[in-house]
Amino acid sequence: MGGFLIYFAILLILPLWAQSKVKRAYKKHSKIQNSSMMTGAQVARKILDENGLFDVKIEEVRGVMSDHYDPRSKTVRLSTDNYHGQSQAASAIAAHEVGHAIQDAEEYAFLRFRHAIVPVANLGSNLSYILIIAGAIMYSANLLLTGIVFMSAAVLFQLVTLPVEYNASSRAMDQLVSTGVIRNNEYRETKKVLNAAALTYVAAAITALLELLRFVLLFVGMNEE
Repeated sequence: MGGFLIYFAILLILPLWAQSKVKRAYKKHSKIQNSSMMTGAQVARKILDENGLFDVKIEEVRGVMSDHYDPRSKTVRLSTDNYHGQSQAASAIAAHEVGHAIQDAEEYAFLRFRHAIVPVANLGSNLSYILIIAGAIMYSANLLLTGIVFMSAAVLFQLVTLPVEYNASSRAMDQLVSTGVIRNNEYRETKKVLNAAALTYVAAAITALLELLRFVLLFVGMNEE
C-alpha cells in the first residue's frame, strides 16, 4: 500500500513541482530587462537572420507561455508578453524557439525522429488507456499488451523530446551571447529560465515512464496467474 501511495504522490507532485518552478523563474526574470533592450520578436529576428533563416516568420500568439516553433509553416510563434517584452525571460524563450528553427534547418536527427513519430504517438495517447482499461476489466492480456504497445509510442515521444529541448536551449544560450543580445554576466540568470522550463519535460518523461512501468507490471502479473 505504501508503494502505491509513493507512486501516485510522484505522479501528482512531480509535474506540479516542475510547473511551479518554471512559473517562478519566468515571473522573476520577466521583470528583469535584458541589456540590449530588445523585444522577444527582435531577438528572434536577429538570431534567425544571423543564421541565414530569412524565410522563417515570427508571429504573436495568444496565451501565456504558448511559445512554439511550427516546422510546417516555418514560423516562430511567441506569446504576447514574450513577443513585446524586453526581459531576460522573453529573450531566452524567443531564442529557444529559434533554436528549434535552427534544428529544423540543419535537419537535427532527434527533431526529425520526433516529427516522424508524432502520428503514432498521438494515436498511442488516444487509444492506450482505452485498451488498457478494457483489458483490465475484461481481464484480457492481449488487449492490455496492445494498450502497452500504443502507450510505448507516446512514452518514446516524451523521451525523444528531452534531447530536442535541451539542444534547443543550448543553441539559444550560445546565440544570445554570440549575437550580443545578452552580456556574459547575464548568462547564468538567463539560463535559469530555460533550465526551469526543461524540468517540465523531464517531469513529463518520468511520469510517462512510471505509468508505462505500472501497466507492464500489471501485464506480467496477469500472465503469472
